[in-house]
Order: sequence, then C-alpha cells, then structure tokens
Amino acid sequence: MTTITSKSVELIHLSLDNVSVAYSNARVVHDVSLTLGQGQIGCLLGPSGCGKSTILRAIAGFEPVVQGEIKMDEQLLSSNGFTRAPEGRQVGMVFQDLALFPHINIADNIAFGLRGWNEAEKVERVSELLELIGLSGLEKRFPHSLSGGQQQRVALARAMAPRPKLLLLDEPFSGLDASMREVLVPEVREILLKEQISALLVTHDQMEAFAMADKVSVVNQGRILQTDTPYQMYHEPVDRFVADFIGEGDFLSGIVIDDKQVKTALGVLSTDGSHSFATDQAIDVFIRPDDLLHDDNSDITAEIISKQFRGSHFLYRVVLPSKQALFCFASSHHNHALGEHIGVKLDLDHLVMFAQGNS
Repeated sequence: MTTITSKSVELIHLSLDNVSVAYSNARVVHDVSLTLGQGQIGCLLGPSGCGKSTILRAIAGFEPVVQGEIKMDEQLLSSNGFTRAPEGRQVGMVFQDLALFPHINIADNIAFGLRGWNEAEKVERVSELLELIGLSGLEKRFPHSLSGGQQQRVALARAMAPRPKLLLLDEPFSGLDASMREVLVPEVREILLKEQISALLVTHDQMEAFAMADKVSVVNQGRILQTDTPYQMYHEPVDRFVADFIGEGDFLSGIVIDDKQVKTALGVLSTDGSHSFATDQAIDVFIRPDDLLHDDNSDITAEIISKQFRGSHFLYRVVLPSKQALFCFASSHHNHALGEHIGVKLDLDHLVMFAQGNS
C-alpha cells in the first residue's frame, strides 16, 4: 500500500481561541487554544474525564462556549452567547458507538446523510466511497454481517459522504482489539488524506494518536498542556504530566552542578546549557526505557525486579544502588533472572529535566 503523507500546512482551517466550556456553571474546559490546517489530522489525547470529548462536542456545536471563539475558515461557529447549529457547520462526526442502522444495507447507511442529492449523485458517491474504503461489492450486505473493522470503515464513509469540511472522531477505535486497531488506524489516516478532509481525533491511546495524527494536543483537567508532533511530544515533553502520560518512563533524581552538568545515580550527565535551573538545585531527569540499556561492561549495576518479554527485546524493571527504580531495554538474547544484577548505561541524546516538586 502506498503511504500518503500530509502536505505542508499553511492555511488555518479550524481555530479555537481561548475557549472555555461549563456544565452548570462549573468550567470543565479552560482557555483552550489550538489550530488545525487544511487537510491536517490532529488529535486530542488524554485520560478519561479530562475534557477532550467536551472540546470535540463544542466544535461540533453540541455544547455552547462560555468564553473564547471557535472559527472554521474564518467563519464564526461559537462564542459566548452564539452557537451555530450543528447542521450548519459542515462537520461530520464518527462516534465510539458507530450507530449504523441495522435494518438498512451498507449502501443506504452511507447514503443516509446525502439529503438533497439526486439518485445518480448518491449512487456515484456511495460507489466512490465503497472503493475508497475497500468494500466494493458489499453494498447490499447489512451491518451485522461485517467485521468490526469493516463496520468502522462504513461509519467513516457515512460521515465523509456529504464532503464535510471537518471530520471529528470521538474514540472510534476503542471497541476494536489491539491487532485490528494497528491495521485500521493507518488505513483510516490514508483514507482521510486521499479525501483531503481535515480531521480531529479524540483518544486516550497514545499509539493510536501517534499513528493517526500530524500533531497531538495532550489534555488534562480541561487544559491543553502541549501541542506538538508525535516525535517532539515523545522526546521533548514540556510538562511532567505529558512526559509521564506519553509512553513509559521514570524520573531520576539529580542535582545541578552547573549549566553544563547534572549529577545523578547514573553518573554526571551533560546538558546543552539551555536550562534555567540554579546550581545545586534538585531536579528530576526523565528517563525512557530506551534511554537505559543493558551493558555487561558498565561499572553501574542494577537488580532486576520484574521483566516483560516483548519479542525483539526484554523490558526490565531494575533498581539502582541508590534504590531508584527504572525501566531498561535489553536484547531478547539477554534473558536474565529476577534478582540478578546486570550492568546498565544511559544512552541519551538530550536531557529532559523538571524541577522537583513541580506538577
């Protein structure tokens, strides 16, 4: 399958400026600002109850805003006291519950939103979408006869059928098993890029977010903490919550020696000098499992307290002589027992540091 990549984005398609949403006078979304370019795929990523679906509902027009503005193509959709109706926004939506109609066939499900289209136009659009989602020839089948992944494609095609300006996806893959998600998520991304539809995904699954989105916004307690590319988000988190939420990792205690060095239980680490911490300040260095490697020649040893076999490698949980516990990668050929001591070394391109005590 040919991989399609997004073009460089300059035109702002969707914008949220300082948006807040409240339920019964209690604000659940606070001062949210984000932009999405034409043809770009974004993601709101965060734990359950963090406000990400509420943000999506405000964009769709299902919830009013109490502060800020939502615009699409510079046209106002929402502000305090004004909410354009959902049907007037040219926004499509795919929900966690796919809500396919069980009593009508696949073709009619897809054509359901094509009000005002003549019959020939409907047939052409449905045929076009069935080919796009890889289900040509199944138009007379009913939803119950399809697999979960096929039903997901049909729900996507139905949302795309009227050619919306924006597609919102609210945890649409959560009902699928991991292996099906791994296949379907990149397929859905390619379908959206082929259709040149801007999209915003809501999920709590970081791997889903990374596979789907051009840029990711991490949400916690109704606020966006960081918006970045998946690569930058993983390697350069700007917030302790973001660092801890995006992938496995640990905070290794350290003391700042000067603007170039930090002392830790794994030795003195070099920095690029760009940090603003004071000499002798207590800090935490964020360590990913792939930053700490098994090395038989290392002078630093650690005790294995847990292990997970992951095919190509082991993920060990080790305790340093300082009593700090960290995750560590090792080749699958290095099968060590619980309680065994192994050599470990850091392999860091750069340091991600946070002041101790900061949330």
